[in-house]
Amino acid sequence: MEQGVFITFEGPEGAGKTTILNKLSDVLKQQGYNVLQTREPGGISISEQIREVLLNKDNTAMDERTEALLYAAARRQHLVEKVLPALEKGYMVLCDRFIDSSLAYQGYARGLGVDEVYQINRFAIGETMPNLTLYFDLDPEVGLARIQSNGEREINRLDLEKLSFHEKVREGYLMLVDRFPERIKLVDASAGVEEVLADALMIIEDYVRK
Repeated sequence: MEQGVFITFEGPEGAGKTTILNKLSDVLKQQGYNVLQTREPGGISISEQIREVLLNKDNTAMDERTEALLYAAARRQHLVEKVLPALEKGYMVLCDRFIDSSLAYQGYARGLGVDEVYQINRFAIGETMPNLTLYFDLDPEVGLARIQSNGEREINRLDLEKLSFHEKVREGYLMLVDRFPERIKLVDASAGVEEVLADALMIIEDYVRK
């Protein structure tokens, strides 16, 4: 059986990546792909429990290194319990966030150091990196405004950060796009949903046709 394809979805708060991921999953299934849709932190019981700690609005006293380590721990369990078994079975795994989130949020925006956070995560994931990453780029002010206007979306701890933090997150992501151009592809998330969906689908189809 062929090895599967690991595709991750990244972006700042309010970029709409989860909405696009949900739609893409349906489209790709209709095209005949065996698709597994999942998310970080979470995806399995242990990692979902860690997610509750990480995103709880009451946990504002959390230390930056604690945050980075918890994300890495959730990532490890999710990887070995869900992602790797699916890839071994030939699935196309669509994951809402992965290592690049830690590099942009904790490494760059929190100031822990991108290379330092990368080493923490290399311990967690070993040699497993995404085959393809879609980065949904959006001005942080627009993203936060989307969150405020979306009554169905739960406000989490990261949403409460100042605008300057979210601007640093975007800077971190754009730095990663420059550093890993073969893997990370930028999608303009300021466009309408259908246009963003079409752009994202084209990137995935181009990759799998190679």
